[in-house]
Amino acid sequence: MSTKKNPTSGLILDVFGPVVEFLTMPEDEHNDFCVMKGELPPGGVIPLHSHGDTEGFIVISGEIEALRQDTQGYEWIKAKTGDYIHIPGNSQHAWRNVSSKPAVLHIIVTNKMGQFFQEIGRPVSNPPKPVTPDDLSHFEAVSVRYNYWNATPEENAAVGINFSF
Repeated sequence: MSTKKNPTSGLILDVFGPVVEFLTMPEDEHNDFCVMKGELPPGGVIPLHSHGDTEGFIVISGEIEALRQDTQGYEWIKAKTGDYIHIPGNSQHAWRNVSSKPAVLHIIVTNKMGQFFQEIGRPVSNPPKPVTPDDLSHFEAVSVRYNYWNATPEENAAVGINFSF
């Protein structure tokens, strides 16, 4: 193993709208964490969820809003190019891109979470394939296996996220 500048694995996956490119692979025995480059298209959302894994996000370009929960409830915070967002384990959070341009981020996750993304991701296609009931069943089963919580449509609507597949 040697030092690399701008590594990539070549693996790019569609995660129901957002796309992730694996810069490092979670199964590489020399890595303690997994790094991805993610893109959230304009109008894209990542619904309210939580997991035991810590995540870090650095905005490379564009703007994105992160939903955080505190003792007062939920609050959307805006992040722009150069900002870093830290998500502690077991924190309920969500993402949305309300701008007219894609938001591109570096995503630093545990190797376990990198494996989760590998399992739920689909090959990228142009145009993107619609999400099927089988895709959603697979996502739910993988989430349960990893002990990840996903909010209901009603819980998402309560924090300003309205989406459908």
